[in-house]
Amino acid sequence: MIWRFYDEKIYEYLHNGKVFVIYGPRQVGKTTLIRNFLNTYPGKVFYGIGEDRILQNTLEPCRASKIVSSFSGYDLIVIDEAQKIQNIGTALKIAVDMMPSIPIIASGSSSFRLANEIGEPLTGRQRTILLYPISALELKNHIGSMTIEEKLEEYLVYGSYPEILTANNIQEKREQLISLRNSYLLKDILEMENLRNHNKLFDLLTLIAFQIGREVSLNELSISLGLAKQTIERYLDLLEKAFVIKKVRGFSRNLRKEITKTARYYFFDNGIRNSVINNFNPLPIRNDTGQLWENYLFIERCKKQQYCKIFSNNYFWRTYDKKEVDHVEERDGKLYGYEFTWGTKKPKKPKAWLETYKNAEYSVINRDNFLQFIT
Repeated sequence: MIWRFYDEKIYEYLHNGKVFVIYGPRQVGKTTLIRNFLNTYPGKVFYGIGEDRILQNTLEPCRASKIVSSFSGYDLIVIDEAQKIQNIGTALKIAVDMMPSIPIIASGSSSFRLANEIGEPLTGRQRTILLYPISALELKNHIGSMTIEEKLEEYLVYGSYPEILTANNIQEKREQLISLRNSYLLKDILEMENLRNHNKLFDLLTLIAFQIGREVSLNELSISLGLAKQTIERYLDLLEKAFVIKKVRGFSRNLRKEITKTARYYFFDNGIRNSVINNFNPLPIRNDTGQLWENYLFIERCKKQQYCKIFSNNYFWRTYDKKEVDHVEERDGKLYGYEFTWGTKKPKKPKAWLETYKNAEYSVINRDNFLQFIT
């Protein structure tokens, strides 16, 4: 078993009268995290899966008497894949209000359904976490820093989903990533949204995969795919809410020369990105190593921010005359700029960035110092 950051912390999130919500991509380990916790939980537990028809019939009508009679007597209520239950937010609110002494855990793999369902009904009654694919922070605890450095190229190509990290060989990693891509990647979106152009959705994802670290033009995507700009925006929003990609906006203090109206997108996992374009070639024969490195550092940094409670707004910075900083963090009233480079030779400091923002810091993240940045 690979240690997960929240393995020993779930008790901290359980409070009477509140729902503890665990979000995250499919197959990332949410169910395993919950079951490992339940193995040590001393009380009487109800554990249900959102796809269960009996559970759906109990919760979806949102009848207080039915909910109370069904769940009274338990010390803990756990509902896995809660987004499968209609009106789940209202049902959980009733449970919390009528049985405030029983804490509740709910998990979901699509925030666009579960967050919408529970957002308003559970205002002030929920605590949430986002579970990513296994982080370098967790791997460092499991295998040590040296082994991470030795396997770095493997992580860039195959990512860090639990079943990928524990696969027996490279061929098995490839097969499992393809299976993950085909069976789970877009499942929530297609199920919940009933999209007509699901092939276009995958085509859009493919185009995004080739534009890691570059601004994405909605107009260009619209022309390439033959879809309306509004449809492109909707699809991108769905892909983000299904934890497939993550959007980053340009940073600006409203200076005319700064680019702010476009966005960049990164994948939640390098292996998923490479499965989308069906390219698992080793780094020496790839022409996108820089993109893989940037995606890896960005998403691993997001994991560290989440787990270590580093509260930051994340951006990129670029001007119309092509001056840029790969990653910008705005936290604690200060700006931090980072340049991601695969090589060990440090690029020149971005004069325009340092002159524009006098008190900003700037660092280069490369293979010599990346572990400190992400762990």
